[in-house]
Amino acid sequence: MTDITFKKIQSNGINMRLAMSGDSGPMLLLAHGWPESWYSWRHQLTGLAAAGYRVVAPDMRGYGETDAPPEVDDYDMDHLTGDMVGILDALNEPSATIIGHDWGSPVAQFSALYYPQRFTSMVIMSVPYTGHAPRNPLETMRATFADNFFYILYHIEPGGVAERDYDRDPRGILSRLYLSPDSPREAPQITNPKRSAGGGWIPRLGAPKGLPDWLTGEDLDYYVDQFTVSGFRGGLNYYRNIGRNWELMADRTDFVIKVPSMFLAGEKDMVIARASKDALQTRMEPYFTDLRNVVLFPKIGHWVQQEAPGETNNVLLDFLKTLD
Repeated sequence: MTDITFKKIQSNGINMRLAMSGDSGPMLLLAHGWPESWYSWRHQLTGLAAAGYRVVAPDMRGYGETDAPPEVDDYDMDHLTGDMVGILDALNEPSATIIGHDWGSPVAQFSALYYPQRFTSMVIMSVPYTGHAPRNPLETMRATFADNFFYILYHIEPGGVAERDYDRDPRGILSRLYLSPDSPREAPQITNPKRSAGGGWIPRLGAPKGLPDWLTGEDLDYYVDQFTVSGFRGGLNYYRNIGRNWELMADRTDFVIKVPSMFLAGEKDMVIARASKDALQTRMEPYFTDLRNVVLFPKIGHWVQQEAPGETNNVLLDFLKTLD
C-alpha cells in the first residue's frame, strides 16, 4: 500500500479522489462498483503498476471522498461517463484502457461506446454487455419478480428506504455481501420471499460465520469507515437511474463497441447466473467488433479481483500485451 498515492482532482464539475500507482506507462482507469471503493482495486493498483502501467482508481461519484451530488439525475450514465473523461483530462492523458467491475462495468462499456478515442480498449468484469434492451429493464424486473423481494427493486423504492437501512448498519450489509460463494453463513432472519413480509435486504442475507480468506478484518474496517463517512445514497442512485439510462439511449442506433475488449468474471458470480463461457461469448459478440476473450475463474464469485487478485492481474496483463 506504500506504493499507492492519492490525489484530489476536479472532473465533470465534481471533486474526485484518485488512488494512483505507477509514474509512467500506458494509463489504466479502474472503475469500481457497488458497494465498493477505490480499495477494491488495491491488488491491481500495485500489481499492474509493477508491470509498467500508470494505474488510477477513483472513488466513483457518490463514494468515499469523491463528491456526492444531491440529485438522483446526477448519477445517470451521461454524468458517470463524463467523470471518466474528466479524469483523463485532469491527468493530461489522451487515452486509457478502462477496466470496470460491477456498476463500473456499465460505466466502462458506455465510456468506450461514447468516447472510443479516449478509451481505446476495455475490460469488463461481472456484468456482460449486450447493447440496448428492447424493453425498459425495470419493467422486466417488475414483471419477473412481481411481489417477491429483489434487491434492485428494493434499492429504488421511494423515500430512501434502502440507504436508511444500510446507513444504520454499514457493517451488517458489507459483511454479508463481501463473501465467497462457499462462505458459511448463519440462517437468514427473514425467509419469506415476499416483499410484503417486511424487512430489508440485511435480514434476508445470512450473517457470515467468518471472513473469507481474501478479506482481512482491517479490509472490512476500511470499507465500513468509508461508507460511514459517505453514506449509501450516492451508490444507490446508480440503481435509480436504470430506467432513465434506458430512456436516454432510446434514440441511439449504434450500440456496437469498437475497441479491443474482454470479459472476466468468477464462474460462480450470481450476476452471470451460471452462464458458460460459450454462452456469454455468443450473447456478447454481436455487440463488439473485437471481443478478444471471455474468461471465467472456477469456484470464484462476484468479487473477482479481490477473490483472485493474482489470477486477475495475470489475465489483465495478457490482454494488455495483445494491444502492443
